[in-house]
This record gives sequence, structure tokens and C-alpha cells, in this order.
Amino acid sequence: MAPLVPSQVELDRRRIVDINPETVSNIPSTDFPGHWPGESHEWSLDKFREGFHVDFHNNEQFESSFSLVGLDASIANAFRRILMAEVPSVAIEYVFVHNNTSVIQDEVLASRLGLIPFKGSVEGINWMRWFKKPTDDDPESGSTPSDYNTIVLRLDIECTKNPNAAPNEDDPRKLYKNAHIYAKDITFHPVGRQEQFFVGEDAIQPVNPDILVAKLRPGQKIDMELHCVKGIGADHAKFSPVATATYRLMPDIQILRPIIGDDAKKFAKCFPHGVIGLEPVTRQEAAKKGSGYEGHEGETKAVVRDPFNDTVSRECLRHEEFQGKVKLGRVRDHFIFNVESTGQFDSDTLFLESVKVLKLKCARWKRGLMDLTR
Repeated sequence: MAPLVPSQVELDRRRIVDINPETVSNIPSTDFPGHWPGESHEWSLDKFREGFHVDFHNNEQFESSFSLVGLDASIANAFRRILMAEVPSVAIEYVFVHNNTSVIQDEVLASRLGLIPFKGSVEGINWMRWFKKPTDDDPESGSTPSDYNTIVLRLDIECTKNPNAAPNEDDPRKLYKNAHIYAKDITFHPVGRQEQFFVGEDAIQPVNPDILVAKLRPGQKIDMELHCVKGIGADHAKFSPVATATYRLMPDIQILRPIIGDDAKKFAKCFPHGVIGLEPVTRQEAAKKGSGYEGHEGETKAVVRDPFNDTVSRECLRHEEFQGKVKLGRVRDHFIFNVESTGQFDSDTLFLESVKVLKLKCARWKRGLMDLTR
């Protein structure tokens, strides 16, 4: 017996999570074998390729927005979690204080330095190996700093008086030299094979050179050696390559019955600007029986113009005049991602890095499964 084929209307209904005035319904996904009698929902690569696509909405160096359509929520959320916690980057891990006479305590200054985002050659970071930290039981068990696991930075600066400052000058940045210490004052000192990977624009450097580190006054000095290592956000947030990585479901707005005149204007104000448009009722619509526009030719009607920008606030469901005229929902397999990079990777390549990580995890799981079946 051939499997039943549901109508397109029924398939569209299953894709929508219903947004009600007080509740949310039709939440669970039902496209798995055995849920609908007589229907085949076996997963296949060809079917996935046919239904999956990526749409870019915004693509800038530090922020991008794109849609993944045709994915299960578990896969979309896996990408989000990998972006935040498993894509590797470099950050300051060890701070060796030789001299610090500023007003900031050593541990506070070290914490501030660790949170400064750095960037460098992606090829070089992929070449680097993990630095193994020593355990409490065996302090000698850790890795030895080398060119392939440690990046050395220096912060050596002293504040002095500016002999050329005007007598009545009160700006400390002009009255003194090095009154403010910025991230750009941190210098990179490559060793060994690092000189092959981290050169020119690809050298290890702060993403934002104007991050304020400390303020000094004459006679105060900071002399530190900083060791950067490779890490992931699961170890510490400073290693996370994203500032934010979020997704939301595509809003779905259906106008079930005509909304005309002043109600249409009020209806448009219930949504963010541009989501609902106002158009005149055409002669063909007014002449069509059962359309609801009979006798309203030329009047203003509400139409759905751009649901992408809707926040699904449910404001329209609070008004009695719109009861039964509108239905709100979200498309369960349309995920709108927003990724903001900290600077190590361009925002659009971050998602590709998360795909690489997921592929490695799947390959590792597959090898483990094969070992169990032997």
C-alpha cells in the first residue's frame, strides 16, 4: 500500500506553532515515522536537501543575520551552543606581573586583560595545539610553553610628565605621557613558527585597540608578560568567539477576515513599523462575492507586508474588534539567526566553523558506535 500524501494545506498547518492570547499550542514536531497513520516520514538526505536552504539578510564583518529553513530545532540549537561554547579562539590565560605600581590590584588588572578580545591568523590558530593545564594533584603534569601552544604578549609602559604641556593644561592625557593605557599598548612577540603564521595584518592584536586598560600618573608603571592560549567558551567566556548568538522562529501572520477602514489603521499600529501595510480595496475584490470587501471599493484594508520584523507581541489579540480576524504563529523549521562576532572570525564564517565542529563531533560519535558493534 502506497503511503498517504497529505495536502499542502495540512503540511503548512503542521509547520506553524500557534500563538494564542494566553498560551502556545501545536508545539511538538510531528514529522517522524509512525505519528501520522499511513504517512511515511522516514528521513532521507535527498528530502533534506530539497527542503533546506540558507537566506542571508545582513552580512557585515562583526554582525550577520541569516535564516536556516528546513532544520529541526535540535540541530539549530546545536549550532547556537557550538558557536558560544565550542569554536576555539585565543585569550590571555596567564599574567606574569614583574611590576605594577598602578592603583589597580594585580588580580583585577589580570582579569581585565583576560577579557580583551584578540584576533590573528585563523590558519595560525588552527595550527596551534591545546595547552594542557596542570592538575592540583600533579603540578608537573601540564604542558610546557612552546611556539605551538603559547602566544607571548608584553605590556611594559610607564607614565611620565610631558615637558611640552601648556602651563594651564588640565587634561591628564596631554599633561602626562602614557596617562591612559589602552589595548593597543600590548605588544606581540612571536617565537619559532609563529613568525610564519602571525605576520602583518594577521599578527596577534586586540580587536579594538582603544579598550581602556588602566590609568597611570607620573612614577607609576606596569610591566607584565602575558601568555595567550587556545581555548573554548565552555572553559571560560573570554574564549567565546561570539558576543551574541541567538535565533528566533519566523513569525506567521494570517488575516482570516477583512480588516477595513479605521480598524485597519489601528491594526497596523499593533505591529512594528512595516509589518502590516495599508492598501485600497480594488474593484475586483469588491465585486467578488464572499470576499468580505463587497461595497468597500477604495477603502483602506490591512495586508501582511513583512512578517520578518514582527516581534509577536500579541497586541492585536487584546482588542475585541480583531477577534476571529487574525491568527498568529511561528514557523517551526524557519530559524532566523543573529551572530555577533568578537572579532577573531568574520561573522559569516563563524557559522561555517560551527558546522566543522559538529561534523567532527558526529565523526567521533560514529567511530564510538562502530566500536560498540564490533
